[in-house]
Amino acid sequence: MNFSNRTAIVTGGTRGIGKSVAELLCKNGCYTIITGTKPKNKYDLGDKGLHYIRLDFQNQNTLTKFFKEINSFKNIDILVNNAGINIIEPVFAVTLGNWEKVLKVNLTGPLILMKEISKIMKRQRHGRIVNVSSIFGMVSREKRNVYSASKTGLIGLTRAASLDLAPHNVLVNAICPGFTKTELTFSILSPKERKVLSKDIPLGRFAEVEEIAKTVLFLCSDLNTYITGQTIVIDGGYTIK
Repeated sequence: MNFSNRTAIVTGGTRGIGKSVAELLCKNGCYTIITGTKPKNKYDLGDKGLHYIRLDFQNQNTLTKFFKEINSFKNIDILVNNAGINIIEPVFAVTLGNWEKVLKVNLTGPLILMKEISKIMKRQRHGRIVNVSSIFGMVSREKRNVYSASKTGLIGLTRAASLDLAPHNVLVNAICPGFTKTELTFSILSPKERKVLSKDIPLGRFAEVEEIAKTVLFLCSDLNTYITGQTIVIDGGYTIK
């Protein structure tokens, strides 16, 4: 895969799946902009092909500055909406504040970026957008009320946006990772829970972040010329049982 002369934005690109996606894109010649919520000096990018811009969807000031900086780039070819948060609580304990917080990052944020970046892609007559949803956008688990709602909504947004952008040669797809070895997963699930869940996965293990990232890489590449509006599940068979 050759991403020379391409520019990508990967939100939540400082760790986990987002970091792996950004590194793979960069390795294959793509100039990659990653976002995170911390000040720039907190991150050692370690590669001239990576550019960090602070972006916190709960901070309007960072959003304004982000788009101001993005406007200085000649082209934006790829957008990977990966940033996400999760708050674990049963439906009878969900607070409106937590509901709004999760949706702002997981659903409203991607919509805002797609709205603005797709305008650039339309002018170019080329673009690839991948939204990182979750298996919990298709199935669910106790105490995942807000998270499941946000990830299900992201799948719906993907489908609708793909219809709007298809005439402009902009392909929009979603992926639904299953249980993956990320900091977020490990912060939510205890070692015992991870061991039990592994037994419910036909492949018998959690995914490595690189396995998810490789699918994103394909969807963003010129090898993908006809897949749009689709949701690809990457879960080791967990949801087919």
